Amino acid sequence: MFSGIVEEAARVVKLTKDQENLHITLSCSFAKELKIDQSIAHNGVCLTVVEQEGDTYTVTAIKETLDKSNLGLLKEGSKVNLERSMTLESLLDGHMVQGHVDQTAVCTKVEEADGSWYYTFEYDPTKGNITVEKGSVSVNGVSLTVVNSQDKSFQVAIIPFTYEVTNFHEFEVGTVVNLEFDVVGKYITKLLKQYLEGGMLDQLIKK
Repeated sequence: MFSGIVEEAARVVKLTKDQENLHITLSCSFAKELKIDQSIAHNGVCLTVVEQEGDTYTVTAIKETLDKSNLGLLKEGSKVNLERSMTLESLLDGHMVQGHVDQTAVCTKVEEADGSWYYTFEYDPTKGNITVEKGSVSVNGVSLTVVNSQDKSFQVAIIPFTYEVTNFHEFEVGTVVNLEFDVVGKYITKLLKQYLEGGMLDQLIKK
């Protein structure tokens, strides 16, 4: 479980294909503190440390992860947002993030606004995910508040600190990002869909 508060943006130093898997080796400031089997969110995707050596460590992404996230687009030198999993005594500064990416989105607009930035992202709504105004969303593992929520797009506002610490400063029109939608919203959406498909919406309203 994560909070969506990124610790740093690490550099990819090596990518190794192994059949349909991808071994990703990264360099970061806390690599020496990591242990085998430790969980870390990479652009919002929870992956397990399988190797640690010096200032680098390696994780493995399977085909399903590569298909549903932007990790398959990584290149040597790419920046990846990192967050180690929460501990029970941690302050929840962001929102509850599971590290299970729902789908990707494409950046369609970047606007600078007197020291901050507004990013617009467009996603496929047919996958059953939605945003709501002032709701929570995780973009590349960053816990953010939705503004200008539309049927298939939304905006987020980025302050200078987040812009510098995460890989948001590399985003441009066309950049593909990972999205994890609010877990409560996903449950509600699925329940409503089941009631609608079962013709039981009237029963739900009466309840």
